[in-house]
Amino acid sequence: MPYQVQPTTISDVLLLTPKVFGDERGFFFESFNQRDFEQAVGQRVTFVQDNHSQSQRGVLRGLHFQIQHPQGKLVRVTAGEVFDVAVDIRTNSPTFGQWTGHHLSAQNKQQLWVPPGLAHGFVVLSHTAEFLYKTTDYYYPDHERSLVWNDPDLAIDWPMDFEPTLSNKDQPGQALTLAQWRAA
Repeated sequence: MPYQVQPTTISDVLLLTPKVFGDERGFFFESFNQRDFEQAVGQRVTFVQDNHSQSQRGVLRGLHFQIQHPQGKLVRVTAGEVFDVAVDIRTNSPTFGQWTGHHLSAQNKQQLWVPPGLAHGFVVLSHTAEFLYKTTDYYYPDHERSLVWNDPDLAIDWPMDFEPTLSNKDQPGQALTLAQWRAA
């Protein structure tokens, strides 16, 4: 297998660390291999879209999810560093309402598998960061929702000493209460 697979505190969310081959010339690693990825996650997964964002230090994107057409995401950073967070919003899950966070960077080359049914977001810790991710379903703006990044019930321990910069669509994020996001 081209990477080490580490379970997280949320079932089905996995941290993948690739085997990197490097010398004085640089490095090489397989960033994705369909067969090995499916073996790691224990299921057939089809990706339909790749996304690439670039953000400045302090930008917080998320916590996004789709109420219909939920997206699984395989995320990684190719420049800089982020703190990446997944929140379990699967109401039938034993880890419902829990979060897991991981430092992803160009240096550590780690990837996070966030299966469908979770909210996802990240904050940029470096001067800038480039973030790439594959999705298992297409983006449907009408079905997108956001959890508020500082929901006291979630109590996410964001590693930042600054007030994050949010997009207009993320500013009115909702708290994790079934009445607010299930009825939307």
